[in-house]
Amino acid sequence: MDSGGSDVSIRQPNNRVTSAKIVIAGGFGVGKTTLVGSVSEITPLTTEAIMTSASEGVDDNEMVQDKTTTTVAMDFGRITIDSDLILYLFGTPGQTRFWFMWDELVRGAIGAVVIVDTRRLADCFAAIDFFEHRRLPYLIALNCFDGRQQHDVNDVREALAVSPNTPIVTTDARSRESTKQVLITLVEYVLTMRRAGAGTVGAAQ
Repeated sequence: MDSGGSDVSIRQPNNRVTSAKIVIAGGFGVGKTTLVGSVSEITPLTTEAIMTSASEGVDDNEMVQDKTTTTVAMDFGRITIDSDLILYLFGTPGQTRFWFMWDELVRGAIGAVVIVDTRRLADCFAAIDFFEHRRLPYLIALNCFDGRQQHDVNDVREALAVSPNTPIVTTDARSRESTKQVLITLVEYVLTMRRAGAGTVGAAQ
């Protein structure tokens, strides 16, 4: 399995099946592993490790006190969107001490999903800055913990200071249908950007 490679077109001519790489990012404990696991049609590859005393004072789990494991490399899953498009999902580690791996994980990606816990908005700033710096299209997915949307979408957009064109959607990372719709929205957004000639898809080379 090659996590790198060059930019991959979303649609190939002659109705051939094609694949595209999408990165799932966000802060610590926002639901990246859960999202990949809920939507993947294969048993997802995860690199979850038990949190130990070494993470005390490093990983902020105040809002996710039940969390006992953490991703130390990446999560990987796959979903077939339709007869000619397969998406490969690469979940990033959320802790800052593992961010050195992000450059390799985003290589060749067409876009990214930034999962946000609105109780901890500041945790997603680094991911947003990362993708904007690399001109990689992304959307914001507000993970509705306990099935509740804590804040209005427009308020979140203002707080994050993202472009009016950047999609912000709500989701439940535990729900396959909900997360599948997030991925479809991202693909549609990337296609719209390509048609408009805006941005540089897959710029993280």
